[in-house]
Amino acid sequence: MHKDMERKLLALFTSRVRIKILGLLLLSDKELYVRQICRIIGEEINAVRRELGRLVAVGLLKSKQRGNRLFYKARKEFVFYPEIIRLVAKTTRLGKRIIERREELGSIKYAMMALPFVEGRVASERQVDLLIVGRVKLRLLEELIQTAEKEDGRQINYSVMTVEEFNFRKKRRDSFVLKILSQPQIMLIGDEQSFNLMSP
Repeated sequence: MHKDMERKLLALFTSRVRIKILGLLLLSDKELYVRQICRIIGEEINAVRRELGRLVAVGLLKSKQRGNRLFYKARKEFVFYPEIIRLVAKTTRLGKRIIERREELGSIKYAMMALPFVEGRVASERQVDLLIVGRVKLRLLEELIQTAEKEDGRQINYSVMTVEEFNFRKKRRDSFVLKILSQPQIMLIGDEQSFNLMSP
């Protein structure tokens, strides 16, 4: 990794306020202005302005003036955007809770979230936002999902399969599973390569 780029990446994770801003703007498809951001993350306006300026300077956020307000949004062209969105997805909200409560949830081989869902885009009813493969305590999973739905203000489409069912449906080239495998994804638990590997 180029030293200058490495410094840019490390510089993003040295502030609590900055991490909150990243969790808000990277996991949303919305543009927000400063006072909205302050209200949502519960931080003081000067600290938020300072961190927004730094994130714009490093290239991860972009800003746009509308009237007397400056709106901010994630800049997906940023060189480390794919790595950062994965890191943020695993360390905030639903992704963090699934990872932290993995043992309580049961025996999970794979847990995957669709990238469009992570980025805050509203999926169609046919789109799977979250797939969990293993033997799972459904009541606890439903509690985690309901909490996330209230936080995000949107429905989460999820599917749970046993390892045997998942492997069988992959082998059969099941259209539902193939669609999940073909979409951009973030692995919370398990190996991405073996998750996507198709049997000959």
